[in-house]
Amino acid sequence: MKSFGFLSFGHYALGNNKPNATDMAKIHLELAKNADEIGVNNASFRVHHFVPQAAAPMPLLGAIAGSTKHIEVGTGVIDMRYENPLYLAEEIASLDQIAEGRIALGVSRGAPEAADRGWEAFGYKSEAPNGADLARANFLRLMDALDGHGMATAAPLERQYPNMYQPGIPLPIFPHSPGVRQRIFYGSGTHASAEQAAQDGVNLMSSTLVSETSAETLGEVQVEQIRRYRAAWKEAGHEWTPRVSVSRSIFPIVDDADRRMFGLHGTSTDQVGMLPEAGAAIFGRTYADEPDVLIEQLKADPAVMEADSLLIAIPTGMGVDVNTKILQNFAEHVAPALGWIPNTEGRPSGYPID
Repeated sequence: MKSFGFLSFGHYALGNNKPNATDMAKIHLELAKNADEIGVNNASFRVHHFVPQAAAPMPLLGAIAGSTKHIEVGTGVIDMRYENPLYLAEEIASLDQIAEGRIALGVSRGAPEAADRGWEAFGYKSEAPNGADLARANFLRLMDALDGHGMATAAPLERQYPNMYQPGIPLPIFPHSPGVRQRIFYGSGTHASAEQAAQDGVNLMSSTLVSETSAETLGEVQVEQIRRYRAAWKEAGHEWTPRVSVSRSIFPIVDDADRRMFGLHGTSTDQVGMLPEAGAAIFGRTYADEPDVLIEQLKADPAVMEADSLLIAIPTGMGVDVNTKILQNFAEHVAPALGWIPNTEGRPSGYPID
């Protein structure tokens, strides 16, 4: 494990309860700045629609990138059923320039949503009931745009203002940020989608739950997914080394206050549940224990040790101080024993260089 970060689901309260959406935005910004000071490598945020949860991530990621020095900003994940791929490509390139390459953006088809075919309310149509065809088409168009391919053609000179291009030549989107493909992750919940991500030439973000179930633990299922991804990557012949990230719920217990808040949260086994459309899926256990015990438990989790990056799912609604302490405890008492290198140069250890 070369790097670690945090993953916030961004839930907030409606009405007069706290924290509300404004509070949560401020918590995210302050927490990311604190994490940057600690040396945490990544600040990532879930994206969902039609629920009181984090959405429209680009303003927040831009604010964090502009007010930090080293931490990378990311998503886990942007639902491509809801996105205009060319506009998203412009946003990603702009964010990449603001952050000077400190981005790790996860995209995918997305999880089941509260809305019935909610992407249609955003103006997008699909044939598949779950929108998989729409997400795939949008993803491929996004990657073409990020790679600088022509996405439109120049108008006749008499219709151009200003006159910049020869009529009919292909026009890419602007701005263009070279190498940004190496900072895109695909959120995968199956072995097949992980292999597809390798063929597509993007990094892998293994989902918080995986719909490949068996008697194995989540870590054992994910390590098979990761190895299939890396084998497919090698077969595809890409010329750079990708990153793989996994996420876990982890609460280091360092003092009595930690024990009172999180001592009862730990679970000894993973869980199997049912997801709409996907069927049975395996969910990871929650790790909550003293640092020496956590170290041994995480070393025994094969996916954590196989991955390059670990994202800790945190209870952001508990506020800045509680979550800063979780990250500080992990950075001081657990992460070094797992191979973590603090982020002090603007990119996590192991990040590919353009």
